Parts: sequence; C-alpha cells; structure tokens
Amino acid sequence: MFYLPSSRQPALSSPARVLTLADYGWDAERERSFTPSRVDGLVPGRVVRAERGLCDVVAETGPVRAAVVPASGPGDRLTPCTGDWVAVRPATAVASATVMKVLERRTAVVRSTASRTSHGQVLAANVDTVAVTVSLADPLRHGRIERMLALAWDSGATPVVVLTKADRCADPGSAASEVAAVAPGVEVLVTSAAIGEGMDVLAAVLSGTVVLLGPSGAGKSTLGNRLLGENRLATGAVRESDGKGRHTTAWRELLPLPHGGVLLDTPGLRGVGLHDADEGLDQTFSEITELARDCRFADCAHTAERDCAVRSAIEDGHLTRRRLDSYHRLLRENAYAASRTDARLRAEQERPMKDIARLRRAINRSPHRKA
Repeated sequence: MFYLPSSRQPALSSPARVLTLADYGWDAERERSFTPSRVDGLVPGRVVRAERGLCDVVAETGPVRAAVVPASGPGDRLTPCTGDWVAVRPATAVASATVMKVLERRTAVVRSTASRTSHGQVLAANVDTVAVTVSLADPLRHGRIERMLALAWDSGATPVVVLTKADRCADPGSAASEVAAVAPGVEVLVTSAAIGEGMDVLAAVLSGTVVLLGPSGAGKSTLGNRLLGENRLATGAVRESDGKGRHTTAWRELLPLPHGGVLLDTPGLRGVGLHDADEGLDQTFSEITELARDCRFADCAHTAERDCAVRSAIEDGHLTRRRLDSYHRLLRENAYAASRTDARLRAEQERPMKDIARLRRAINRSPHRKA
C-alpha cells in the first residue's frame, strides 16, 4: 500500500493530472522511516531533475526548486541525483527551500566516472527497471550489451533488453535470439516506436521507476515518447555514415507515465565503465559462473588449468570463446576500478597520520621550542 500525502498538488511535469508522491513511488515503508525527519520540520520529496547545487523536487507540499546543503564530509550522500528521495526544508519568508539530506537509496545505477577517478557516478537512483535499449538498425555489439547488462544487474533493479527500430531490421526474430544468448535470465523485447510494434507488451513489462539506458541513436527518446503518450522528449537524426546519434537529451529527468510509474530519460552514454560490479558480472555471465563450480580448482582462471569445466564447455560448443574473452575483459576492468578505490581509501586512512607527522616536524623546527 502506498502512502498518500494529504496535500495533493499538481506535479511539475504533468499539470493536467493531479499527482501525489505515491505516483512517484513513495510508500508506507518510506513514510515510516521518514518520521524522525518530520519531527525536524522536513518534508519528503523526489528529485525529478538535478543540476549543480540545485534540484527540481516534487515534494509533499508541491513542486519546488531547492538548493542543496553542501556536503560536510566525504561521499556523495548530499549530492542528489535524479530519482533520489530527499528531505526538504520548506521555503520561508526569508529563505528558499533546501534539500537537507538524501534518503537511503534502494537501488542505484553507477558507472565509473569519465575522469577515471576512483569515485563512481550515480546515473539514476531508486530504479525498479533498467531498460537497456539496443538499436536493430545497427550491427549488434555483444560486448556493449554485456557491459550494459552488468551495469543494470549490479544496480539492484530488474534489467530488460529492449530492441528498438525493428522496422529497419530484416530479421528481428533472429536478432532477438542472438541477443538472448548473451542475456541469460533477461527478457528481450522487440519494438518499433515508429510503427507501434511491441509497445503494449513493453508497457506491461516495465514497472515502477524505469530508466532507459543506451548509446545515442538507440531510440531511447522516441521510445520514451511512445510510453509517455506525447512528444515530451527531444529526438534527433542518426548519421547514416556510422549510425551514431546526437545527444538530444541533455539531462536526466523523471517523468510520470500515464498508466502508472515514472520514466527516467538519460542522455546517450558514450562509454560505460564498470564500478565495483562483481554481482552484476556474475549475473550477466551466469552460465560461466555456474560452469565454474565444476572446475577442479576453486580459483580456476579458465585459461590453462587442468579439468576446467569452462574450457570444456567451449570445446564441446556450449560456450563461445568470445563470451569467455568478454567475461575476462570486464573482470579485469572491474578489478582495476576496485584497486583504484582501495588506493583512495588507503590514502584517506593514512592522511590523518601524515598530518600528525607533519605537525610534529613543524613543532620540532620551531625556533620557540625549548631545548
């Protein structure tokens, strides 16, 4: 059962419909955990769009544009992203509305930052379904699909592969079977937003907060417009030379769907670096994980060890060499990201000791120190 707030104000994104926080996913469990914050005079809300230092929030008291209190320590718990639930201090006669804290995230889609630092970038928070969009107008790239699925599985949400632009593919059924082979345990849907193919099935499968992930030109915005029932999201042409699209979506935004749930549209992802995605890789390559249990050695690397069940599966045709190579490549990338995170944590732990040592040296060099 969802919690229904007493104040029923129109949301920012759909003035024709009267929406409540329940329409954005607020429920009884969240309401119970929010009780201490209410005592402090705060109200709940969900971030529908986040910018540097500012957020558009659908709050219990209505839509607000709120400033964000600067973080007082390491981490990003006071750095809201689209989809976050937040505690808001309402505006007064002398002060604007302020986001005081970010509530615990149930799920989060996280990738390595473009700067290759040890910090992850949260693309979307509190997501229920991750729709990995793949264009059938372009050649299928198995490695990219596997990478996106690892990101989706690791978020804690349910991944779905949505094959778009089926009207521009000679054999959509064969393409779907090909994708299903690299997406074990994931529903693969064939759609064409241009002619409406598969849209009813897609709308029935997607639930809760839905995020569309994929590269530019995959048809995310066109798909989103079909789901929304109106042209809310900008679309752009795809270059004929390489099939790449332009970034028509410039920011992440949360929009209510007409039949329930909310849609989180994202800009096209030029690159997806994995960040601490062990569980996501295990799910994405679940058949390899299952085969590995029958290897002779528990730490088998599936390269040259004796009695390796994974290599035996390749020899008898049950597993492809490309699939295992992709698994190894993503494992190495994920291990490298983890090593950078560990190095940062070690540096943070060592910093206080270095500060103390520096202070001691300064005291010893001081001319006022007694002999």
